[in-house]
Amino acid sequence: MKFLVVGLGNPGETYENTRHNIGFSVLEYLAKKHEGIFTMARSGLVCTVKFRGKTVVLVKPTTFMNLSGKAVNYWLQKERIAKQNLLVITDDLALPFGKIRLKGSGSDGGHNGLKDIQRVLQSTEYARLRFGIGSDFAKGRQSDYVLGTWSEEEQGILSERIQLAAETSEAFCTVGIQLAMTQFNGK
Repeated sequence: MKFLVVGLGNPGETYENTRHNIGFSVLEYLAKKHEGIFTMARSGLVCTVKFRGKTVVLVKPTTFMNLSGKAVNYWLQKERIAKQNLLVITDDLALPFGKIRLKGSGSDGGHNGLKDIQRVLQSTEYARLRFGIGSDFAKGRQSDYVLGTWSEEEQGILSERIQLAAETSEAFCTVGIQLAMTQFNGK
């Protein structure tokens, strides 16, 4: 069985280690853990890994956040992966820093990357793993906050939270969304 795990973010050095690129960070952790290497391909950096009998295609779109749907749709079609085997990892302002929430469907929550995926797929029926980045910003400064780098305090626990998000992603692929939600949501 094959899965597609897409980490949302923006390509380029300007956006490295920003809150908005947490999806990329989780995929980088997964690739390293499973000895995969990302290579440039159409609409993204792609890495295929195997664990527990599953083939998992990891994609970091190079289409920029607001056009993520193009990359997601392309790789679903190219790899012939069913939507129920798609997981999108994204940042979430509505969750406290480091909290994760796995859901099988839902709204875009105002997230432009999810909006574009839903527009292209014509569906909200796909799994998403939301990684809390908190909302500690002044009114009108949301863009600066999400495109900003992690605080020193956040960096102190960021790696353990990325590991938790990676483990949640693995569980989605191996035990299914229901068990993964039960095991990881709220952590």
